[in-house]
Amino acid sequence: MPKVGLELHSRPCEHWEVAETCRIRPGPTLRQTRRLQGKSDPLDAYQAAESVPSGRASVTPKSRDGAVESLRVLRAERATAMRARVAVMAQVKSVMVPAPEAIRARYRAMTSPALMAAPEKTRPAGAPSEPLTSTAIVLKRLAVRYRHLHQELALIDAELDTILTLHAPMLRDLQGVGTDVASQLLVTVGDNPERVTTEAKFAALVGVAPIPASSGKTSRHRLSRGGNRQANKAIHRVVLVRMRNDGRTRAYVATRRQEGKSTREIMRCLKRYVAREACDQLLLPRPAPDAGTLRTARTAKQLTLQQAADALHDWPTALSRLERGLAHDNNFHKRYETWLNCQPPGTVQMPDPGLASVLPA
Repeated sequence: MPKVGLELHSRPCEHWEVAETCRIRPGPTLRQTRRLQGKSDPLDAYQAAESVPSGRASVTPKSRDGAVESLRVLRAERATAMRARVAVMAQVKSVMVPAPEAIRARYRAMTSPALMAAPEKTRPAGAPSEPLTSTAIVLKRLAVRYRHLHQELALIDAELDTILTLHAPMLRDLQGVGTDVASQLLVTVGDNPERVTTEAKFAALVGVAPIPASSGKTSRHRLSRGGNRQANKAIHRVVLVRMRNDGRTRAYVATRRQEGKSTREIMRCLKRYVAREACDQLLLPRPAPDAGTLRTARTAKQLTLQQAADALHDWPTALSRLERGLAHDNNFHKRYETWLNCQPPGTVQMPDPGLASVLPA
């Protein structure tokens, strides 16, 4: 007997075909049926089976037969390894609290990374019945366990990076999107992203679709508490990164705060914008601008990195990272490229403090 809520890919099995159906919020008709017939797992199963031929179950399931399924399995392993590593670090610190003074004095001034590496280099000697010896042995074993977990996480991250490079190389071109965020968004969408037909559906899937919460003369929206919470957490992390490091986002936040918006309302708007960008890149991937041409154009016009940074009112390291492809910012790339095209060839330009004000921000 089929169970409600199973996410199975539609596939032929002898003379039967398995179709996916979800446990959704009951509508008026379903509520009336439950009131008359009751509710139980067998009844839910029969209602799920009836919803397929009736057309009520129109959800396209995840295929689970491609690279995204590999990302899902690796992320599941990574999550358990992360929790285990955090637990080991917490246990080391808890062992340190009642430890003998000789051990506490040795590790008292160390930072957390040094504290997790130092006990492994010790050679405890003495009877295990002695508290000093037994504590040193336990700390050494915990340090070895921590190192193994750290190496396992590094290996998983490398495998995730390899899969993303092969199957979704342009998703990480978005500002603030790294390996962890990109892999989570791909896992949420699945191996068949065409099942998310519109950008609004993707926003609802990741829990950033605005929900009206107006009352009287107050017109506002609130955050959605539905959708995939792990994907919502990933988009929340992107918003935090942009609010700290992205110039356009900081200007937008300042403008909205002058309008009287709270931080939560501003972040809700930014999450919706990030979801729109991510959906466009997932459904219609577009490569980021080639940053290698910037350095070639700058050196051809005999301009130094410091001169370009002074003219654009930015740090030379920021321009260097952009030229080497270590940072992705399409708007800053356009500003830099526009400024380079304005410079005459073969002449050394002095910094122009007023140039950045006329360039598009």
